[in-house]
Amino acid sequence: MKTTKIVALFLAFIAIGCTNPGKEQAELPDKPNFLIFFVDDLRPELGCYGEAHIHSPNIDRLAAGGLRFDRTYCNVPVCGASRASLLTGVRPTPQRFLSYHTRADKDLPGHISLPRYFRDHGYHTVSFGKIFHNGDDSQESWSEPAWHAQPTHKGTWRDYINPENVSGIQEQDEKGPSTEIAMNAPDSAYIDGKTANAAARKLRQLAGQDQPFMFWVGFVKPHLPFNAPSKYWDMYDRDKIVLADNPQKPENAPRQAMHNFGELRGYDDIPAEGPVSDEKAAELVHGYYACVSYTDALIGQVIKELERLELDKNTIVAVFGDHGWNLGEHGLWCKHCNFNTSLQVPLIIHVPGVTDGKSTAGLTEFVDLYPTFAELAGLEVPGWTEGKSLVPLIRQPGMKWDDPVYTRYILGNSVVSEHYIYSEFMQSRKDCTIVANMLYDHRIDPDENRNVANEAGYQGAVDSLSQLMNRIHLGK
Repeated sequence: MKTTKIVALFLAFIAIGCTNPGKEQAELPDKPNFLIFFVDDLRPELGCYGEAHIHSPNIDRLAAGGLRFDRTYCNVPVCGASRASLLTGVRPTPQRFLSYHTRADKDLPGHISLPRYFRDHGYHTVSFGKIFHNGDDSQESWSEPAWHAQPTHKGTWRDYINPENVSGIQEQDEKGPSTEIAMNAPDSAYIDGKTANAAARKLRQLAGQDQPFMFWVGFVKPHLPFNAPSKYWDMYDRDKIVLADNPQKPENAPRQAMHNFGELRGYDDIPAEGPVSDEKAAELVHGYYACVSYTDALIGQVIKELERLELDKNTIVAVFGDHGWNLGEHGLWCKHCNFNTSLQVPLIIHVPGVTDGKSTAGLTEFVDLYPTFAELAGLEVPGWTEGKSLVPLIRQPGMKWDDPVYTRYILGNSVVSEHYIYSEFMQSRKDCTIVANMLYDHRIDPDENRNVANEAGYQGAVDSLSQLMNRIHLGK
């Protein structure tokens, strides 16, 4: 009898859960505002992603009330091309969206960008900081001219403020160091701090408008050089920093998968060839972490102003990086490759009254954001977007969502599935002959240390993923 009562109570509980409207039935905000933080080089190494050594309380707080996406991928692991693809909702090809200096208005002339689509549908669209890589790209996207902070010292595009670094750049045309600790400097000493201050002021202006807004705020850090006020460096003990435990080329990886991390070698404290020393690696990782915490504080500053103005109740807030970043894994630094460390990005979306701090393992990609934001705003999803709306996943984070996602860099095409990441490398942009490939089984090798593309037992996966990839990347 006791067991029967327990079963009855359990079934009743299930029935109540099934009939309760719950989050999946929650109404989306009506004509919501959007506050979107676009961060350069930010990989998913944050407190809210289970990385307790990182100080990121403001992004963590946003995730605590939002939805954390655990398997989101950029479509191109380099800033200009990644941003052009995301902001147009269109995938890269061997002829389009290739490098850091990509312009969307040149590679895809006449296309209606994501912010332009919102502007055309009654939104006031604003760009502060780095959104498109080129500040004057797709100018019709914005209701007012895109705004950019200027470095404290003219002629120092790398934004140094320490006198020895400023003079070296201005007077001697030196490359400058890869890191800078600005002792007791305020947040506003650097470009990103100026951007945060200006964004907070802009929110006060937007609060007085009747028109809904889409406000994009772009932060440069943690992009090189790793410059940050000393208080953010002080959050980390360099002696306790753990370096990558796989600083070697993956077993059986083709040479096409590797690169010489030229971006980092453009600084005068980095050797022209060969690996960096463990001492320098620890300094670089320390600098990257400090810059992540600096950017986190600036995001918190802007969100705090959003809340003070009571705009948070009808504002969708999103945070994401433009691609991943290597911190010595496989002996690599920077991005520019087809490994998971360069391709995977953090993505957090907070929708008032709908999201509640959950996470999703659904496979998602940057071209999904155009249709997602459109649907969240109650707009028709335009037919030219190549992704799919994530609104069903936002409503039900646990639902099955495992369609493969696609990413590419120059001659390397990749597809990420539920269990694998598979890449093929072409002879050239005009000759699509495959000259090398690699497959990593994330179930047993999440760090991608052994290429199994040519191993027995994996040929079925290679064949099926190759067919999928060629259909998307090469139109076959």
